[in-house]
Amino acid sequence: MRGKLKSVPAFFEPFDLYLFGKGTHWDLYRFLGAHSVEVDGVKGYRFAVWAPNAQEVHVAGDFNEWHFRELPLYPVGESGIWAAFVAGVQKGQLYKFSVLGEDGRDVYKVDPFAFYCELRPGVASRTWELDNYTWADDEWMQERRKQGPPLDQPISIYEVHLGSWCRDHDSESDGFLPYGQIAELLINYVKDMGFTHVELLPVAEHPLDESWGYQTSNYYAPTSRFGTPEEFKGFVDALHNAGIGIFLDWVPAHFPKDDWCLGRFDGSALYEHLDPQLGEHPDWGTYIFNYGRHEVRNFLFSNALYWLREFHIDGLRIDAVASMLYLDYSRCEGEWCPNKYGGRENLEAIDFLRELNRVAHEQFPGVAMIAEESTSWPGVSRPLYTGGLGFTFKWNMGWMHDSLTYFSTDPIYRSYAHNSLTFSMLYAFSENFILPLSHDEVVHGKGTILSKMSGDVWQQQANLRLLFSYMWAHPGKKMIFMGSEFGQWNEWNPREEIDWCLLQFPAHDGIRTLVRDLNRMLVTEEAMHKDDVSWEGFRWVDFSDYGASVISFVRMGGDGAPLFWIFNFTPVVRHHYRVASPKCGVWEEILNSDSMYYGGSNVGNIGAIETCSDDFGGEGFIELTLPPLGAICLKYQGGR
Repeated sequence: MRGKLKSVPAFFEPFDLYLFGKGTHWDLYRFLGAHSVEVDGVKGYRFAVWAPNAQEVHVAGDFNEWHFRELPLYPVGESGIWAAFVAGVQKGQLYKFSVLGEDGRDVYKVDPFAFYCELRPGVASRTWELDNYTWADDEWMQERRKQGPPLDQPISIYEVHLGSWCRDHDSESDGFLPYGQIAELLINYVKDMGFTHVELLPVAEHPLDESWGYQTSNYYAPTSRFGTPEEFKGFVDALHNAGIGIFLDWVPAHFPKDDWCLGRFDGSALYEHLDPQLGEHPDWGTYIFNYGRHEVRNFLFSNALYWLREFHIDGLRIDAVASMLYLDYSRCEGEWCPNKYGGRENLEAIDFLRELNRVAHEQFPGVAMIAEESTSWPGVSRPLYTGGLGFTFKWNMGWMHDSLTYFSTDPIYRSYAHNSLTFSMLYAFSENFILPLSHDEVVHGKGTILSKMSGDVWQQQANLRLLFSYMWAHPGKKMIFMGSEFGQWNEWNPREEIDWCLLQFPAHDGIRTLVRDLNRMLVTEEAMHKDDVSWEGFRWVDFSDYGASVISFVRMGGDGAPLFWIFNFTPVVRHHYRVASPKCGVWEEILNSDSMYYGGSNVGNIGAIETCSDDFGGEGFIELTLPPLGAICLKYQGGR
């Protein structure tokens, strides 16, 4: 016969209650949720949950055989918090809250602040401890703080979905590898490829694999698909000790409506707006956070800082920022409510984002706050004191769209689409941009990056090599989704491993070799990353040769030698092509995307090339052989 447990009221420091009431408790996750404590010499767990409109709240779990009416939580003053201490509860036990809401419904809810959860299809929270990992990345963290915002640093991001990058083919389970094994494989690959950072699709717990983590149910719990929270910390630690940074996708724009998580938590619209024109997202069938409620803002602030502090994450990529900024996002006339000034800007969400970036940068110097923002909202990555939103970087969705449109165009017609290629430089330094070829471009019937390229198979592969060369040479940080680096043909399937088998084919391995060499150039050549966010690092040589579909420009920066990039966007070999020399002297061809090592036809220029002296372009000219659908990079070697 089981011993009957009892719950007793829990004590809280007045200052914690004060900060919570004010909405500025940045360590809220150490205050609410389930925490191992000792009361009068007896060990157990203190459970605390915010449910101001609930009539009753109980906790139950496998520690009391799920008897939901046995262990009540008690109101903590007028804070809206319900809490209790339950002796004898141990680490790793499952639990839920029974919340009798103001609507009269008794609903079983997971803990919004749970650190660890049951593996789906189960959804129960799991009692866990927070301070049970010893970090070994002090050198990395100190260097990050010392360097500050990474605007002039080389950044090349490998976007990864942990469940499908590599899978366990011998397992009888779902094929998920543990965090430790993924870390070992991923580190070896990323180091070999020369990527500086990994960006993970959301790892916060989510019940549906097909949501890829973007319908987050437990904001404070790393997914149990790959192991424990400590094992995820070990994953981050291992990457840092290998010299690899890690960014994390974070989703504060919306959350799922499932009865057992945040939605209508205490029978009222607690975390979300009650008005569906403000509180429900028409595209994703989800709730929208109420950014004007300070307890909700505190929940999200604390969560962002939780990943940065407790897991040493180097940056957060904020998902769907555009949907937060505009009240009429994906809504027709009459389906949205204007702000108090009659405009369509979501003033509360704007204030939330600005304050989030301020706090994150103040508390964690050197972290990157990244916005996925698809509109022309001004100043997304500009400082707060200038009226900006305060992000470190913004995804350049315009560059992505225009580039993919151009490369899908038959070269015969590219002269008419020349503006799609060059337009990005009109605004390239209006923000601190990341150039993304993300997972969003290889799902939902969009094909893959390679399959978007124009032409037959050889031309598609040459076009992809050309696209990557253009992308790495273009100002802005770089990001590609896994599988794109070797030209995957199959559209991404989150339930299957990416097509590593393609690397047995020289053409696909050649594409990967090119990406590896581009990454190494990005790091070793200062001209490729210094002054990356200003005109100081870029100068057009010729963008007007639309008839031949050829462009050329120079990258400069730091003490490194200038790099001269020339691109031929047609499958025609151009012999004796003359282009103005950016600088008189000797230039050496250091990269050719048409090289046989990359799967190309090996057309190019051998050795050093000297500037010819005449009046062509004012500085003399260089006469080159331009490879078909190829890019070449010349490095300045000095004067004659």
